[in-house]
Amino acid sequence: MADSITAIASSLGFSSIESFIGLLIIVGVIIAVIAVIAVIRPVLDRFPYAYPVARVRARMGRLLTEKQLTEIIESDNIDEVVNYLRGLPDYAKYVDQYPLEKALDSQLADTYNVLTTIVPDSIKPIFKVLLQKWDVRNLKSIITAKEANLSKEETINLLVPFGELQDSMDKLIDAKSVTEVINGLEGTAYARVLDDAMSAYQNTGMILPLEASLDKYFLENLLTAAANPADESTAALHSYIGTQVDATNLSIILRAKVEGLKYEDIQPYMVSDGYQIREWKLKDLMEAEDVDSVVSSLEGTEYAQILTDALPEYTSTGSVAPLESALDEQIRKTAKALSIRIPFGIGPIVGFLSKKEKEIRNLKVITRAKREIGFPNSKIKEMLI
Repeated sequence: MADSITAIASSLGFSSIESFIGLLIIVGVIIAVIAVIAVIRPVLDRFPYAYPVARVRARMGRLLTEKQLTEIIESDNIDEVVNYLRGLPDYAKYVDQYPLEKALDSQLADTYNVLTTIVPDSIKPIFKVLLQKWDVRNLKSIITAKEANLSKEETINLLVPFGELQDSMDKLIDAKSVTEVINGLEGTAYARVLDDAMSAYQNTGMILPLEASLDKYFLENLLTAAANPADESTAALHSYIGTQVDATNLSIILRAKVEGLKYEDIQPYMVSDGYQIREWKLKDLMEAEDVDSVVSSLEGTEYAQILTDALPEYTSTGSVAPLESALDEQIRKTAKALSIRIPFGIGPIVGFLSKKEKEIRNLKVITRAKREIGFPNSKIKEMLI
């Protein structure tokens, strides 16, 4: 046996059997190290998520149950809704401080803030960008308020007390026009974003170009933050953000078609780096004649069927709301799929945020319905998502 090994070593150019055996040991160690890394790498990737996922699962347990939601629906009036929420730790301090809808939005914004502090460092930059949604949301509300000539108090009630622009809010609220709002944003990136869309707003008389420019700025920042996925969780988060980009692009295109806008009116506000709908497909959609043509052009994507199913309601009402609701539902389905596919990484975090967004939206539906005397509870249940 030894003679055979010696012969093999000699044939391979080794001067002694010891040097040959030494090489075999080194090769064996390298293979073992590679095998160990292959085994523990997934564990190392998941380890930073252990604490955040535990925190999120605890919060998941505090989401409203179907029984609780039914009890809120069966409240006799808006005051009873407030009293019910006052008995829930997650909502108590907000409903005591703000009007109900503002309280709900504030609770959601605070949830985003908390998650930003606990998520792993690898995705923290993405969550910090996610917080920009409250600045974007507030700016849209202020612009809408100026167009509708709302009072200062009415405008304040629309705003969520979160975001980097809080110190500028008083000045923006007191602005007399959209132009003054943009001037009040001098020194921020939002001033440039809105100024670039100002001519389209003035030419069309619609605030859609201003809203779309803010959405584009926010989504492009998100895509940049998630541009270099390092593991399964960050790759999944990138695809989830891409789905949101697709949904936003489609929403803008659908609304633009209802308003009769053309390709050149829409193109500046598109985000080309989506998930399924790439730049060439966006061009086809923007050039479509009407809403029906947009939906037909989506054949082969996961958005085709959901929008086709929502078309009859759009046709009967003339509102794109059913189509936008269908797109929102697709985002929720994507989040649910991620939560199942990656249970020890980003999945539970994305799944929880999606469920929290859904809970807040349903509570706002109930809130608005309870402001109308005699609004049937059965109808409220039909409106929930």
